[in-house]
Amino acid sequence: MIDFLTNDSTMLVLFGLGVGILVGTTGMGGGSIMTPLLILVLGIKPTVAVGTDLAYAAVTKTVGGWRHWRQGTVDFGISFYLGIGSIPAAIGGVWVLKVIERHAGANFDKVMLVMIAVALLITAVAVSWRAIFVSDAAERERETIDLQRRHKIAAIVVGLLVGFVLGITSAGSGALIAVALILLFRLTPHRVVGTDVFHAAILLWAAAAAHLVSGNVDLVMAGTIMIGSIPGVWIGSHLAMKLPAEGLRPLLGMVLLAAGTGLLAKTGLNIPPVLILLPPIALGLVAWYMHTRRLRLQPMKGAG
Repeated sequence: MIDFLTNDSTMLVLFGLGVGILVGTTGMGGGSIMTPLLILVLGIKPTVAVGTDLAYAAVTKTVGGWRHWRQGTVDFGISFYLGIGSIPAAIGGVWVLKVIERHAGANFDKVMLVMIAVALLITAVAVSWRAIFVSDAAERERETIDLQRRHKIAAIVVGLLVGFVLGITSAGSGALIAVALILLFRLTPHRVVGTDVFHAAILLWAAAAAHLVSGNVDLVMAGTIMIGSIPGVWIGSHLAMKLPAEGLRPLLGMVLLAAGTGLLAKTGLNIPPVLILLPPIALGLVAWYMHTRRLRLQPMKGAG
């Protein structure tokens, strides 16, 4: 447990502030960033890192979700059908985690690190795809959607998949849901962030409660993180209406790639430092190239 009056506590508050701003602005990066920080920087046991992350994030995203609800950036219909799938799946994921713990025995921490790392790498791909390839779809974006049966089924299936991953690893909810909201429902950026954060707030309460019952939550640590994360998400959700998130998304993808490979290295895999650093750098260069290319093409589209 973290002593409140230590340097670790100061780091937790700063971590919470930074992640809170990122979550409020982009709807992404909560569990995907905080869990590896707790494991790699502070050496927290993986299951406790996951459970504590979900507990603080539930409160943090509730603040952000309330802000987005007040700003009118939440699609409640899509959130409802996402929740039908995600909430039971997240609780089921925590149960599956207990089953894995019984069977893995002494190797459980290593198994957890591998699962979290894989979830981070999948999330990194989703974030990077959104940042690099989905930015040209503005002309097809809409504020809301008349939900047909296929849309409802799609939302439930996405919720099932994301909820299960979240329950086990605490990672991916924001990024994966955001990509689905863009590709499947073609919502505008502000509606994507608002709907994502609002749905995540409900989902995280369910997952956090399941982890609390399982004994995986350090309440003091979660409270310390919230000292920074609650004002951070408040600031971020306000900035979401004013600042474009395009610049943050490639950076988030770069961090997730490095964190995922870093966790794999912690399991004992012989991963050279250059292989941890090169993929994020390559991603940053590709994102910069695609951004400058879009800027060059905009005058041409306007002229056409």
